[in-house]
Amino acid sequence: MAAKKHPAVSVIMPVLNEEAHLADAVDSILRQEYSGNLELILALGPSKDNTDRIAQQLAAQDSRIVLMPNPKGLTTVGLNAAIAKAKHDFVVRIDAHSEPAPGYLENGIRILQQQNADLVGGIMAAKGKTAFQQAVAWAYTSRFGIGGASYHVGGQAGEAESAYLGIFRKSALERVGGYDETIIRGEDWDLAQRIKATSGLVWFSPELSVTYWPRAKAQTLAKQFFSTGVWRGDLTRRNTATASKRYFLPPLLVAVIAAGLVQLLLGNNLGILPLAGYLSAVAALATTASGLSVAGRLALLRVLPIMHLAWGFGFWLGFVRGAAKTVDRSRMSKDQLK
Repeated sequence: MAAKKHPAVSVIMPVLNEEAHLADAVDSILRQEYSGNLELILALGPSKDNTDRIAQQLAAQDSRIVLMPNPKGLTTVGLNAAIAKAKHDFVVRIDAHSEPAPGYLENGIRILQQQNADLVGGIMAAKGKTAFQQAVAWAYTSRFGIGGASYHVGGQAGEAESAYLGIFRKSALERVGGYDETIIRGEDWDLAQRIKATSGLVWFSPELSVTYWPRAKAQTLAKQFFSTGVWRGDLTRRNTATASKRYFLPPLLVAVIAAGLVQLLLGNNLGILPLAGYLSAVAALATTASGLSVAGRLALLRVLPIMHLAWGFGFWLGFVRGAAKTVDRSRMSKDQLK
């Protein structure tokens, strides 16, 4: 008796300046052992590196790859265009700097159907090649890094607040109108909230894992976390009731340190204590961080303050004045930053 064929899926991937990772990301999809029909839609933003040439070469080698333009270069715009173009009832989002583990498509579709869910996600398995990138990856997977979301630190399968990337029913995406194109960061959380608001189920499964390659330089990490913080502040202002308490920890840290520094400037030497206490805690974490080399632990001394303080400062700006058109500039070329 022939094995049952898997449902057809459309994999969508927004792409901008990803020459270093695109080929591996595409390969991680095409080598999935998946018996159903598969199309991979690349929404190509205005890259300034060799991304487009690489995409064209990949498409010439495999007819399952579909190229489409995303002239604005915004992630949400590219995702919505790819969703509209998708031919199949199941849609899988993958980013161009990520690589799903073997079996991701098969297991993800199975879990989606078993749970009668509209959105399923798994673990964001951050990894690094350099000492700095490895320190960033450690912070992503630590509760002392960027919090305790299940897709960062793992946990039991069950209903979730949001999902990393995600495997969707296309009908659910159409029901809520896709991604909000006015949101530049945090679009996944917003989409999950709108799906849940229509009685849709968002599910986390530790069976699913996607390798994520984080920013490899301090400057780009700071830009990323600042813009993420700004948008998280804006989204929290819009939806305070559904915001997790952990979102308020970095801005609270920034406020306490800032208040202490003001006291220090006014002549109160005790004002240094919040900053000194925080840096001491960072040093203690770096000293005891498991799985990192000496160079990685030293890098963690920079990584944690960058993540916490850039995110926290950005959160206050977004919460007070809104995100406006704040964009993540961490993957843009020098020309695009002008």
